[in-house]
Formats: sequence, structure tokens, C-alpha cells
Amino acid sequence: MPSFVLHLRTVVVATAVTFSLGAAHAASQAPIAAENGMVVTAQHLATRVGVDVLKDGGNAVDAAVAVGYALAVVYPAAGNLGGGGFMTIQLADGRKTFLDFREKAPLAATANMYLDKDGNVIKGASTTGHLAVGVPGTVSGLELALSKYGTMKRAQLLAPAIRYAEDGFVLDQGDVDMLLTSTDDFGKDAATGAIFLNRGEPFQVGQRLVQKDLARTLKRIAEQGEAGFYKGPVGAAIVASSQAGKGIITQADLDQYKTRELKPVECSYRGYGIVSAPPPSSGGVIICEILNILEGYPLKDWGFRSAQAVHVQIEAMRHSYVDRNSYLGDPDFVQNPLERLLSKDYAAKIRAAIDPGKAGVSRDIKPGVAPHEGSNTTHYSIVDRQGNAVSVTYTLNDWFGAKVMANGTGVLLNDEMDDFTAKIGVPNLYGLVQGEANKIEPGKRPLSSMSPTIVTQDGKPVMVVGTPGGSRIITAVLHTIVNAIDYGMNVQEAVDAPKFHQQWLPETTNVENFALSPDTRRILEGMGHKFAGPQPANHLAAILVGAPSLGGKPVGKNRYYGANDPRRNSGLALGY
Repeated sequence: MPSFVLHLRTVVVATAVTFSLGAAHAASQAPIAAENGMVVTAQHLATRVGVDVLKDGGNAVDAAVAVGYALAVVYPAAGNLGGGGFMTIQLADGRKTFLDFREKAPLAATANMYLDKDGNVIKGASTTGHLAVGVPGTVSGLELALSKYGTMKRAQLLAPAIRYAEDGFVLDQGDVDMLLTSTDDFGKDAATGAIFLNRGEPFQVGQRLVQKDLARTLKRIAEQGEAGFYKGPVGAAIVASSQAGKGIITQADLDQYKTRELKPVECSYRGYGIVSAPPPSSGGVIICEILNILEGYPLKDWGFRSAQAVHVQIEAMRHSYVDRNSYLGDPDFVQNPLERLLSKDYAAKIRAAIDPGKAGVSRDIKPGVAPHEGSNTTHYSIVDRQGNAVSVTYTLNDWFGAKVMANGTGVLLNDEMDDFTAKIGVPNLYGLVQGEANKIEPGKRPLSSMSPTIVTQDGKPVMVVGTPGGSRIITAVLHTIVNAIDYGMNVQEAVDAPKFHQQWLPETTNVENFALSPDTRRILEGMGHKFAGPQPANHLAAILVGAPSLGGKPVGKNRYYGANDPRRNSGLALGY
């Protein structure tokens, strides 16, 4: 064992372990327990919609569809009809699949569409307004999930969403907080402001948000399925609003949109199976790459938040995000080197490149330098009594997307084009510096960090987890898995524990409050690590099956244990 490691063992481990017990364990409430099924979403009304579907005999996919449509009404900052996302499914019979309903670049898109005549990125062009909008995929994805894996009638599943849109719902503090993030933007788009402002003023707690236009759109979907959204009055309104707002979406874009069904990314970690999102998500690949690297370190022995453990996690993130930003993209356009990135041998080469006593320098870790070769959102988790597990992350990208709406539809539109590489070397909304593999091309889907994940043991789901958070999605899901597997936390503790995030560039590692003790932080800074404060909070939604913690004992007859992230105060874990 290197002398550095021995030194840290004597200086840090006792302090770090004591800190972990105080911060992660004592601060958490008990997970929500249930006997027959569990739903965790970012909005309490949507959670109740999902539980009601399970009570009525629907399976986890039925509940996921109902929740997806409900969130479009009650969580409009990220729930959506005008965005896209991913769904990871493991059925009770062992089948695994992945639905990719990510937005696509319009057919008229070009690689340089967000650059001025001098080749510089035009500020705001890829994040606000109709030119920022990708072709929406959510309705296509939910409809494919229902037709292929659901059991209930579409109209029954959309009824709660239609009711909340038609009659409105009473806003609580969490709902108002979300609306307040975009008050100034609502005033700049008449169609959006007419709905999300109350006579020009911000909504207050206890007032009712009514969305009549959205109710009409949902009714058309309930009656006609995909055609109710992509064709007819709604499709025409999306096209007309795009053209009026100097966007480039046409009816041909809507007509050619199709959800892809893909094989999930799979890997193993300390005897558990990981089932997650493949490209065009980077999530599953990079979670697996980081876990493969960490598997070679005795994290449990070193202790939660010891300097050693934090150091190797930061470096594993740093190396893996180089690969994320350099190699991955839409599989219809890019040859993704999955075999190499998911290889345990490749992870061993990265471990060999990690100095145990010194922080890496991001600018020196890049494609072409060994071992690397050259070249907002919301989440919900559902498990039913039969053992079907569904993990869904879908998004408008930024809160309330591009801050524009298709007139007369109530449909907020995404700003997903910002997830492409507008210019190599220039950061996007989440600070990601990306490469050629993710350049804009007509009909291409932008690279994503969304990571709807299912953890298995002996082939059966034992954990369902995911989160919003842009580039931080990957590391937040990773922390939650490591907290449960390596550190034995129950599901609520694993979600609650303060986290840190490193994405290669910028050089600094973002750290949530209370994630590191002062002693640990000083040691890491002495190794060359640079730290910055927390970024906006994630909202993890996690379920454990069998017991509150992996390898633990059930509480009475309860088999399902849900954890809603307390960082945002609008969600709910609920079972029956």
C-alpha cells in the first residue's frame, strides 16, 4: 500500500466515517414502505395518479404513461408533451428494453446554425425561442410504451391529466417555487404568459393553475393517439408557431418522428447488474465506465467520504467524462465505441493512470492521450406487484424549455438543440465541452446525460433510480448506487447524502454543502483538487425492492421502499 494511502488511513478515515454516520444517516427519514407497489415522482399529484393506476390493476408501464401525461400538467417546468426522453424497462419475465423518444434536430438544421458570420456562438440562440426547439418525442414514446407493454386503455390513463388541466389544480409552495424560476421569461411570450402568469403577476400558493388549451390537446391524444399530437390542429399549431417564431420545424419533421426501441446498456458492479440508458444517452455508458473503475478500489474499507474514496471517485468521473464528451452520439450517425468504454480491461488502464496522491489536470487528460484514444428534466421510478420496473427520465432541457409555446395548444416546447455541439470547445448550458460526434445534423438526436437505471440482483430488479440535473444526472445516479452498494445506506439515506460532481471541464469539482468535512477537503486541496460550490439541486427518485437497504431485512410485509429527494419540495414517494 502506498505511503500516501497509509498516511490518509491514519489521518482521515475515523473522521470521515463519523461524519458519514452523522450527516447521511441521522438526517434522513425512513423510506416510504408499501406492500404492493411504489411510485416516486417530482410532483405529489402525479405520484398519486401512478399509484391509482397500480391499484386499478394496471402494470408499471401503464402507471408510467399516466404519470408522464400528468406531469405535463402539474409539473410544467419539466414534465412535457413538447420535449422527449428515455424509458428503461425490466419486465417481470426478465425481458429488458429501452425506449428512446429523444427529440431530433429538424430536417433543415445545419452544423453552424447557432454561429454568427464570424463563427462565434450566438448567445441564447440554442436555448430560447423557436430556433432552439427539437422535434418533440414524448407523445410518441408514451404511446409506444402503452401499445407494446401496457394493459390499460389510453383514455383511462389520460383522464387524470385532462382533469387537472381542465379544472386546474391548487398550487403549493413547491409548484410556485418552480414557476418563479421563469417569471421574467413568461412575460416575453404572450401564449406562455397567458397561462403561467395570473393576470400578468406571479401565481401565489393556494391559487389554481388552469390549462384549458392543454386539456384540449390531451383530449385529442386520448382519442387519436400519436396522430392527435403530430397531425391535425396540434401539429399544425406547432409548425405555424415555429415559422412565426423564426424556427425551422415543418410538418415533415413531425411526420417522420419515430420512437426507437434499443437494447439497454448493461454492466456489473460488485455482483449487481446495472441496466441503463444506451446512446444517444451517455448516461448508462458513463455510469458503467465509472463503476468499472471504482470496482478496483476498496471504497467500503476506506470509508464514506474519506479523502482516498473521494479522490478516486473524482478522478474516475474526470476520465469518464472525457470519453463522454469526445466519443458518444446518436447511434444512427456515430459509431459509439461501447465495447471499449464498457470493458473492465479499459477501466483497469484508467485506474493505472490515476495517481493515488495527486489530482489529475483536465486539460492534460484528453482524446489521444493514453488511456484515451483519439477522435432539466424530471425523473420518475415505478415498480408494480408483479415485479415490472420502469425508470423514466424526460425533459424540456432547461426549466420550461425554450420558454415558448405552440399557440392554442398549451404545449411548452423544448430547447433541446442546446444539447448538441454548437461549436467544438464552447460549453453548452451545462458547461459541457463536447466534440465532433455530437455535432448538429438533420434528423439527429443530441447526446444526453439522462440515466434512467435499474439495478438487479440474480436477474431481478432491486433498485430503480434516476434524476434530472443536466450533466450532473450521471454522477448523482452513480452516488446513489455507490451509497447503497458500497456503504450500505438505505434508499432514503442514499438519496439524501450530499454529493459532488466532476465533468472533466471545467477543472473544478462542484460540492454540495456538508459533502466533505473540512479535514477531508484540506487533504484533497493539498493533492491539487479544486472545488466550487453546489450547482442547482438534482431531484432523485429511487425505489428499493425487498428491503429498505440492499441485503437488509423487510419491514413487516412491505416489499417496496421509496425515496423522494428532499432537495426540491414538490415530489412524493407513495405505495399501496
